[in-house]
Amino acid sequence: MEGSFNVSMGGAIDDSSKFDDDGRPKRTGTVLTTSAHIITAVIGSGVLSLAWATAQLGWIAGPVALIAFSAITWFTSLLLADCYRAPNGSRSYTYMDAVRAHLGGRKVQLCGLAQYSNLFGVTIGYAITTSISMVAIKRSNCFHRKGHDADCHESNNPFIILFGIMQILLCQIPNFHKLSFLSIIAAVMSFAYSFIGLGLSIAKIAKDGVSANTSLTGTSVGKDVSGTDKMWNTFSALGDIAFAYAFSTDTLKSHPPENKSMKKAALVGISVSTIFYTLCGLLGYAAFGNKAPGNFLTGFGFYEPFWLVDFANVCIVVHLVGAYQVFCQPLFGFVEGWSKQKWPQSKFITKEYMINLSPLGLFNFNFYRLVWRTSYVVFTTILAMLFPFFNDFVGLLGAASFWPLTVYFPIQMYIAQAKIPKNSFTWIWLNILSFVCLIISLLAAAGSVQGLIKSLREFKPFQSRS
Repeated sequence: MEGSFNVSMGGAIDDSSKFDDDGRPKRTGTVLTTSAHIITAVIGSGVLSLAWATAQLGWIAGPVALIAFSAITWFTSLLLADCYRAPNGSRSYTYMDAVRAHLGGRKVQLCGLAQYSNLFGVTIGYAITTSISMVAIKRSNCFHRKGHDADCHESNNPFIILFGIMQILLCQIPNFHKLSFLSIIAAVMSFAYSFIGLGLSIAKIAKDGVSANTSLTGTSVGKDVSGTDKMWNTFSALGDIAFAYAFSTDTLKSHPPENKSMKKAALVGISVSTIFYTLCGLLGYAAFGNKAPGNFLTGFGFYEPFWLVDFANVCIVVHLVGAYQVFCQPLFGFVEGWSKQKWPQSKFITKEYMINLSPLGLFNFNFYRLVWRTSYVVFTTILAMLFPFFNDFVGLLGAASFWPLTVYFPIQMYIAQAKIPKNSFTWIWLNILSFVCLIISLLAAAGSVQGLIKSLREFKPFQSRS
């Protein structure tokens, strides 16, 4: 994702103190704030599937995979930090700026394709996840009233449509994703539902003990799944774990040097997140065993206390309503900027109308923005209704974004920045690491696609799912 690399210089207490040496607004972040940003960015909806992913891998491969993805993410973040400065010494303010400065050419286009495809996929995934949590709230109350064996099926579709309507309205607010309260709410909500899930797992273990249905290798062939399903589920689980590890850098001051501050922040942020993810995955597996649900807050591994399960799912909904905007706004900005360059004379595209929405104040209205953003939300909403499969979709997103954005581009930029000779020892082992991660991503993608195909065979579009 196109995260900010912004860093900030100290200065005298005058007008110049408000700007960096390149004329940009002064960056104000610290190692502490950036570490917190990474933690809150990483700990999100990806945590919901880690118990299921660990169940597919077992007590050995599960923790190894969690730690391995963490170590790779941390290592490539160190390489990325060293590429913050372009060869001419200027700062790179976005991920794509860094790729343009160090690699250039067609790789910039490939980076943009990977980034925007990932943003597009994530918005669909968030629509799916939000609707599932909305359904879970109704089902939780139903189970509480009628008993755990009651028929409490609900269709996802009305809730996906409701989510889409909310996003159509929010999409019309210019720079909505930059409102400071959004990141605060997202942090509070993501920690809330993650800790609730962790707490419910601990409570279940304390009450019933560690599930007897666990093993060193995870789900058992013949007992839990077929041999073929075991293979595909294992690959898909790797995609789920890859999806969990995604973050972008924050704004930093430049004392000590920016790259050192970024490296310290990455170490702290990813270390804390890894500990948290490992606890969620392992404790979730210990609580549910090989029958761990795909989403441990909506798969009804927990029925009581129903109000706490409801609250956790409300937190997911609130978090993802705002997160959808954070992920789709860069796409909106790209298409709208390109359109203005392509058709600068078109008033439909360029003309802004000021509307007074008292007492909210003045509102910028644009017809093209209304049509394009509404069309985008409608399209992603329809796709979410056609493919409402949480685990497989999350696995596919993780597989598709992990290798290019987390591994390939940071390694290639570092090789260019450090001028590492071709076929040298460092060049060889960095490319071997990239190749291994590519193979893992391809296997994860294959597992997720196979899961989607299998689910589609049994799925009737626009009908009840839960």
